[in-house]
Amino acid sequence: MALNCAIIGAGGIGRTHARCYVKDELSTLVAVCDIVPEKAQKFGEEFNIPWYASAKEMLAAHPEIDVVSVTTSGYDNGSMHFEPAMEALEAKKAVLVEKPICSEYSDAYALVDYAAKNKLYLGCDLNHYFTKTADYADNLIQENKIGELVYCIHKVGFNGSEKKYGGPMSPRWQTPYSHVKAFCAHPFSVMRHFCGDIVAVQAFMDKPGVRRTQRDPMLSINSIHVKFANGGVGYLLSQRGDAMFGLGGWWSYEHAGTRGTFCIENCVEKVHYWDVDTVENPSMASPKPQVYETGLTSFDETFPVRIHAFLEDVTNKVPYEHIRASGRDALATLSYTFAAMRSYEEGGALVVPEKLNPLHGDVKYVY
Repeated sequence: MALNCAIIGAGGIGRTHARCYVKDELSTLVAVCDIVPEKAQKFGEEFNIPWYASAKEMLAAHPEIDVVSVTTSGYDNGSMHFEPAMEALEAKKAVLVEKPICSEYSDAYALVDYAAKNKLYLGCDLNHYFTKTADYADNLIQENKIGELVYCIHKVGFNGSEKKYGGPMSPRWQTPYSHVKAFCAHPFSVMRHFCGDIVAVQAFMDKPGVRRTQRDPMLSINSIHVKFANGGVGYLLSQRGDAMFGLGGWWSYEHAGTRGTFCIENCVEKVHYWDVDTVENPSMASPKPQVYETGLTSFDETFPVRIHAFLEDVTNKVPYEHIRASGRDALATLSYTFAAMRSYEEGGALVVPEKLNPLHGDVKYVY
C-alpha cells in the first residue's frame, strides 16, 4: 500500500520532492505547508492537495500521513530544518530532511538522538551517490577490483569566474561558512560512502579578491584534507563559482586502491576504471581506462532514485539504523564540516571530528 506523504517547505526543492512522490508507486502526496501562506496555497493548487500555514496544523489535520519531507531553507541552507523536522518526529512520522540536516551540529545531534531513542525513521537527501555511476563503482569495490584504499580526490562545486560574479548573495547566504555548511554535506557523504569514517580533518579556506572588494563574507574556496579510519587519505576541493573546473567537470570523484582505480565524472555521467592487470600499457603516463557511460546528463535524475530508496526502506520496515543515507549519516557529514571550520579557524590545525551518537541496533537483526 502506498505511503501518505507530505511536504514542509513550499519552495523549489519542495516541488522536486513533490514531483517524485506523485510519480512513485510507493507514495501518495496528501498535503503541504509553509510559513508563508501564499507559497503554501500556490503549491497546494499546483498539486491539487490541501495546504496549511504550519506543520502542526497540517499534521493535526492529516493523521494518516506516514512520511514528511522537510524542504525548508534558512541561513546556511539548513537553519530552518530543526523545528519542523522535530515536530514531524514528535508526531511519529518518518522524516526525510534536505541537506544539510541542520546548520548546527547540536541541532542535528538532537534530531538523530530523538529518532534513535523513539525508533523513528530519519533520513537525509544525500543524493549524490544514488546514481548508476556509484552503483557501478560499488560493484568494483565489492568484487575486490579496487583493493585497499590509497587515496580519494573529490572536486565538486560550481563553475564560474570573476567576470560572472554578481555580488554577495541573499542575506541567508551572507555568513562566512554558508557555502561550507550548505554544500560540503554532499561531497563528504560521497567520500564516507566509498571510504568509511573520517578520523582527522585539516582545512584551508579563502575567497578571491573580487569577493573581498564587494565585502562578501562567504569563504567560497574550501581545501580540505582528511584521513580515513581505514588508513587511506582524501582531498576535497569545493568552490562556489570562482573558477572553471577542469577534467571531470563540476563533479569528479577519483578513488585509487591497491588493485585498481576509478573516477566518476560529472556525478551521473560516466565512470573511468583502470584495472592494474588488464589496462593497456600500464607503464604509460596515461594508461587507457575502461569507460562505463550511463547516457544520463542531468543531476536531477538523482532525486527520484534517492526518494524511492527512502520509501522502500520505510515500506520494507528495514532496521532503523540501516536505512540508506540516514540522519546519522548526515550527522557524520556535519561533524566533518564543523571539524573543517575549526581547522581553518586554528590556522590549518589537525582536528578530530565529533563522535556520532551511539549505534545500538535491533537484537533480532544483530543476532
